[in-house]
Amino acid sequence: MQGDALALSADALVLSADALALSADALVLSGDALVLQGIAKFNSLRINEMLYLAQL
Repeated sequence: MQGDALALSADALVLSADALALSADALVLSGDALVLQGIAKFNSLRINEMLYLAQL
């Protein structure tokens, strides 16, 4: 009986570790998305600047 409880505790710890790993992966992906949004915004501003300068 006590062995079953220990096995369940170990399984719970493994699941908790998996959940933490998934959360960390989600944070990395979110950070990557923010970087890509920043790059897209920067490129958009540069294109607008070039179009403006081309009109001068």
